[in-house]
Parts: sequence; C-alpha cells; structure tokens
Amino acid sequence: MERDERPPSGGGGGGGSAGFLEPPAALPPPPRNVSVPDDRAEQRTCLICGDRATGLHYGIISCEGCKGFFKRSICNKRVYRCSRDKNCVMSRKQRNRCQYCRLLKCLQMGMNRKAIREDGMPGGRNKSIGPVQISEEEIERIMSGQEFEEEANHWSNHGDSDHSSPGNRASESNQPSPGSTLSSSRSVELNGFMAFRDQYMGMSVPPHYQYIPHLFSYSGHSPLLPPQARSLDPQSYSLIHQLMSAEDLEPLGTPMLIEDGYAVTQAELFALLCRLADELLFRQIAWIKKLPFFCELSIKDYTCLLSSTWQELILLSSLTVYSKQIFGELADVTAKYSPSDEELHRFSDEGMEVIERLIYLYHKFHQLKVSNEEYACMKAINFLNQDIRGLTSASQLEQLNKRYWYICQDFTEYKYTHQPNRFPDLMMCLPEIRYIAGKMVNVPLEQLPLLFKVVLHSCKTSTVKE
Repeated sequence: MERDERPPSGGGGGGGSAGFLEPPAALPPPPRNVSVPDDRAEQRTCLICGDRATGLHYGIISCEGCKGFFKRSICNKRVYRCSRDKNCVMSRKQRNRCQYCRLLKCLQMGMNRKAIREDGMPGGRNKSIGPVQISEEEIERIMSGQEFEEEANHWSNHGDSDHSSPGNRASESNQPSPGSTLSSSRSVELNGFMAFRDQYMGMSVPPHYQYIPHLFSYSGHSPLLPPQARSLDPQSYSLIHQLMSAEDLEPLGTPMLIEDGYAVTQAELFALLCRLADELLFRQIAWIKKLPFFCELSIKDYTCLLSSTWQELILLSSLTVYSKQIFGELADVTAKYSPSDEELHRFSDEGMEVIERLIYLYHKFHQLKVSNEEYACMKAINFLNQDIRGLTSASQLEQLNKRYWYICQDFTEYKYTHQPNRFPDLMMCLPEIRYIAGKMVNVPLEQLPLLFKVVLHSCKTSTVKE
C-alpha cells in the first residue's frame, strides 16, 4: 500500500448557478485593509482526491500526495489491480484504498506523465499548463503496463528525442493527440436526406456520444464536500475586473434577419458565416490590446498566439457570450437553407465528428451556464498557450497562464459554493475546444453551411424541449 508524504488535510470546493447570458453580475466591493493570505493554496483543492492543493503538478492542480503517487507510479512503471469494479471513490480519506483507481483518475484528469523527469529528480522536464487529453485506449495501455513496454522498446531503438506530452505534441496543430478522436466504429452514415433528418433533425441529442472520450465523467466519483463560507481574494477581484473591461459583450452587429419564405442559398449562408467570422476576429484583435498584461509580452508573441488560437477564441465566444444570437438568429437563417442530396452524400467523416463534438460541447456549456467572468478567464487561459511554436517568452506565458488559472478557480469556488466540480468541468472544456477548432480546419469550406445547419438546428431544438 502506497503512503503519502504527508497526512491528509482539509479541502474545500465551490459551486452554485448563474444566468447563461445575463450581463456581468456586479461583484461585491473589494474588502478594505485585507492582505492576501500566505496560504492561498488553502483555496484550491486537488482534482484527484479533493485534498488541499499545493500547486500545478504535471499539468493539473493537485496535492502533494497525489503528485508523489503519480510520479512514483510512472517512474517505477507500476501496474496495479482493482479488486472491485474499477470505479472506486477518490477522496482524501479513501485515496489509498485503491491504487489502480487513483492512477486511473490521475490520467483521466489529464496528469502529464511526459512531464516527469526520467531520473526521478524534482522538477518537470516539460511543464504543462492544463490537463492533457489522451484516449481511453492509451489510458488502458498505461494501466496494463503495455505502454511502458512499448516505450522501452522505442527508446532502446531511437533514444529520447521528443520531450513533449501527447497534448503538447498536438499544440503544433492546436489540437489534442490523434488518439483522442472518436471511435472508428461510427454508427452514423450520411446516406441522403433521410439519414440526415433521422439522425440529427429529429433528435434532441445524437445517440452516439458513447464514442466521445469521457472528459466529464469523473465528477460523479468525487464526493461532495460541504460548502465553506469564504471571500474572493482581492487580487482575483481586481484581475477579473480588468479582464472584463477588455471584453466587448455587446451583441454582434452582423445582420442575421431573413424575410419569411426566403430560401437561403449555400453561397449566401457561406458569405454570412464569413462576415460573422470577420466580426468575431476583429473583436479578438481589439481584445488583445486591452488585456491587463498587454505590455508584458512582445508584439511578435501576440501575433503568434493570435494566429494559433483565433479559431478557438471565436468558438469559445460563440458557445458562451454570443450564444443567444448564434443559436437563435443564425439558427433561423440556417433553417431557411436546404442542402442538396449531393451535399448530403459528399459530407465528410471529419465534418460528422465536428458536428458530434460541437453538439456535445454546446450542451455542456448550456448545463454549466458559464458566467461572463468565467468566460473571460477561460479565454485568457486558452490564449496564453506557451506550447505554441515560435514564441520568445514561453516561461513568461506559463506564469501568466498559471495566474489566470488560479484566479478562475478562486472565482468559481467563491461564487458557486455548491458546485465543487465546476472549475475542473470548465477547464476540461478547453482541450475539447482546441480539438474541435483543429478539426474544423480540415472540413471543406463548401460543407460548412450544412455543418452549421445541423449543429444549430439540433441544439436549438433540444433546448426548446428542455
């Protein structure tokens, strides 16, 4: 039985509810004469067991116990067994009862095993901000020891020439590793308009989400910790308001009004989508110039970051702060567009995957009812990606990323005291956004009108039924 380096200590969580598209709620005035406490880690909880977190370890926020356990397990190539159903509860009191389920949750939550130094010494060889996303198949290979054997054979033949994690390797194309794609045994085929209508138009949620990696399934295994009264850190209060000041939350100005009875053509819908993308991109450029850390980075780095993340930023904003117009007015326009049989037959498999993931992510965001403050933090975290190639200040970006990572957790745990899993739920959406944005690049342009029609109709119809 593994023992942690220190005894377990208390931890807290946060949760609650907020309007999906309500204007930014006014935060309480910052407390006066209150100094930032030295033990800010008390405000963060381990994403594995709920104990008091001590920082960002191997890509996720965790306690010293789970950090050490994960490092020992990977360095020593441990293969554990679960005597139950591989679904043991992880808490600070029960985490030592099943090493298999503890390591499994470390991997599911996104701990980056590639960040561990091979010599076992302190300090990571590749510090990753945020969780990495790997497939269920790769997780199973690690848990069974097969992955360790394959790596040993690989390094003996080629040497260690790549120090990046699965998630970091994908940053070259701004998407998670190919291993995280949907199952190849897809049950949906677009065989004409009947298949299109039956599989998407007549259903609130497509039935094949079992193929999507279970990014959000871990929350059911975490015990609900009793809510604790707490205040928002003054520094978090200030920085969140600075982020909010940089945002343009006004409705989109691109007209999306269509006369009754008018039939929208594919070319007209594509032109409208381009105009919307132009407006959203222009807002991202204006946003960068208003960021509180704008003077801390070079123009070259900002150009590199924007060119690599603009699609992700547009996707995030479309699913959150501009969702009312996108899934309302734009959905009314796409409803007046009728794809031809040829368009339906030629629709690509990659387009199908994007449709599935977009619908799933929409429902996740709709369930969370992301606040404007959370959106602003998520946007900054996603933008400050130090793994993008060509950056000159990667270490500085890492520190900025950590800053807003902690601020976002501080805010969610302060405002949503009854939702202890809200912060990890939000953070686990970011790898999915990056993946979808990367996949959309490969969808032929002429297929985008049909893609948006399917997604917007399915999401709008299911929302009305709820």
